[in-house]
Amino acid sequence: MSALVDEIFRVFREQGAGAYLGEPVSMTEHMLQSAYAAEQDGAPQRLVAAALLHDYGHFIHEYEEDAAEHGIDTQHEEVAHAFLSEHFGPEVAEPIRLHVAAKRYLCATEPSYLEALSPASILSLELQGGPYSPAEVAEFGESPFAADAVRLRRYDDVGKVAGLTTPDLEHYRPVLEASIRT
Repeated sequence: MSALVDEIFRVFREQGAGAYLGEPVSMTEHMLQSAYAAEQDGAPQRLVAAALLHDYGHFIHEYEEDAAEHGIDTQHEEVAHAFLSEHFGPEVAEPIRLHVAAKRYLCATEPSYLEALSPASILSLELQGGPYSPAEVAEFGESPFAADAVRLRRYDDVGKVAGLTTPDLEHYRPVLEASIRT
């Protein structure tokens, strides 16, 4: 368990200092802020772990950091899911896989949600297919992980505050280790 978390944290240290897709925080700051938001909300450990790892696919996909600016959807949620589902159960991996779908769902079901998106989130929304259709909304709602994905999405949305103090990665080691599938 520790070796896997060591590897994940190594990737964070090596790649996490890069800017978070047009937002005023680094990738690591964004994911720490998302995990902190989940923790502050009293979310279960599985969702805190998902919040910390939700954008891990940005570290391990094959595209350049500015791919969205070149019209490329990196499908980071699928890349993260492919790796993380080998080590974590669906209670962690599925909300991560669905966090982009949750944005599309929320844009279709809550007009104020769409209006509040940052320019970077609007750009990625366009690349990801835009707000869901009514049929897609219904299909998303049938997922047993839809509610957790929506919660994760909301943690993702608030994890963009320049200068916010959060616990460091090591604070989340026990959460990740407890979430690893044995």
